Amino acid sequence: MNKLIAPSVLAADFGNLQRDVEMVNNSKADWFHIDIMDGVFVPNISFGMPVLKAISSHASKTIDVHLMIVDPDRYITTFADLGADILTVHFEACTHLHRTIQAIKASGMKAGVALNPHTPISVLEDIIADLDLVCIMSVNPGFGGQSFIENTYKKVSQLKDLITRSGANTLIEIDGGVTNKNAKQLTEAGADVLVAGSYVFKSENPTETIADLKSLCN
Repeated sequence: MNKLIAPSVLAADFGNLQRDVEMVNNSKADWFHIDIMDGVFVPNISFGMPVLKAISSHASKTIDVHLMIVDPDRYITTFADLGADILTVHFEACTHLHRTIQAIKASGMKAGVALNPHTPISVLEDIIADLDLVCIMSVNPGFGGQSFIENTYKKVSQLKDLITRSGANTLIEIDGGVTNKNAKQLTEAGADVLVAGSYVFKSENPTETIADLKSLCN
């Protein structure tokens, strides 16, 4: 399959949010990646439900929501109602991960699990077949603009091996520090979806930056 580019709206200009959403709509990007942070699971707070509702009312592409929050089960149906197509929860935040994944799917969304940089791939062995997506954090979650963690390539290869051995159809997403310097190596290691925030929205020509990333990977 073609590799997918998912600009992270956290890095957009909140004063011109509709403009930036329309830019992504009209670009070669495939998904919108939307980070929801609660200031508890990660040391930062991002936008909440009203902003997500505003984004989804203008977005014409897949909405990929990444929950960096404690107790995500409380909000699963809310995010489905707000237009999320994919809902990703953190392994580290879920006491009963299998139940959470089933609840996401029962709400009509695709289900993803994110892993912090220190969490090994092996924790997913018993649930990989149930997952539509695994998001490997290539920076410590909570802030944009961080440096890419080099160990990510190894984790992507390990995850790709697990997916293959399990006969699963899980997509591998990379979130954090993605640029034109590592995009090709990440997709060659097995990544399917690249999330790019600051690199896209802080560039001189975001549309061109997205197109360049897309061509590097495919």
